[in-house]
Amino acid sequence: MTQTEIWVYVQTNQTSVEPTSLQLITKAKEIAVNQRVVAVMPTVVSEKLINEVQEYGPDKIITLEDDRFKTATDTEIADVLYQVVSTRKPNSLLIPATVIGRSVAPRLQAMLQTGLTADCLDVYFDGDTLVQVKPTYGDDIMCEITCPDHQPQMATVRPNVFKAVKQNNDTTIEKADFEFHPETQVKASTPQSIISSAANIGDANVVVALGRGASSPAIIEKARKLAAKLGGMVGVSRPLTDSDEFGHESQIGQSGQSIAPDLLINFGISGAVQYLVGIENAKTIVSVNTDPDAPILAASDYAFVGDANDFMDNLLEQVR
Repeated sequence: MTQTEIWVYVQTNQTSVEPTSLQLITKAKEIAVNQRVVAVMPTVVSEKLINEVQEYGPDKIITLEDDRFKTATDTEIADVLYQVVSTRKPNSLLIPATVIGRSVAPRLQAMLQTGLTADCLDVYFDGDTLVQVKPTYGDDIMCEITCPDHQPQMATVRPNVFKAVKQNNDTTIEKADFEFHPETQVKASTPQSIISSAANIGDANVVVALGRGASSPAIIEKARKLAAKLGGMVGVSRPLTDSDEFGHESQIGQSGQSIAPDLLINFGISGAVQYLVGIENAKTIVSVNTDPDAPILAASDYAFVGDANDFMDNLLEQVR
């Protein structure tokens, strides 16, 4: 059988590698059969970043090095990836479902004229076909999606659904040639940017999460202040994504983000199964709810039955 390749887009912030990228390299190594795992890195010149990726055992690292990646737009990153992907034609391409990954992936898909499944919870191969697993919108059924007639088979995968494991391997490192095109020169079929923030709640060490029981404008403002003091981010359960304050990128749970913070503080969240799936890797969970029978309390390390607003006021006074 001819050996094919499964590629992983490695996202960096110029000083470190985005953790989901390393998780996807580990997953790719696990599911690859007669396939080479290739990490593709658009990055500034950095031996440190390359060495960090190498520790997770890809068969090859393809570096796309240019100092302009410090300020590159998502469109420019997609264009550079298009140049190497369209030439080398990997079987599959996995992309972290971070804010940047979710923006780069559809741009690249449009250029490649292939399929893309977003926010997968699992991927595996059936022969040469990549099976991409994700929940339906209502979270009741897991879908298995394939795109057998077009390559590369593309999927974005949520952060923290797999673990990154270091592996020894004889990794080949190759520097690829490309042309860096300013965004104004990238072909017009590329979609326009929807999300510009580089922050990703899946990487936050502290998360302040709000549910239906803590959705007033006053509590939302206090939650943002609390998150800022703690050096964290505000996330929400699904009902709050219907408001103008939050989008899908802030949603926690099976149909949103899987998170693994050191500290998660829940306000007014009942704890539906779909939400609990997204927080199972959180290290310390604190929950506040007026309902003593709320499922979230049983799933928490520390629980307080009472008013979210009062608790938040007192916590804000204590945190300096």
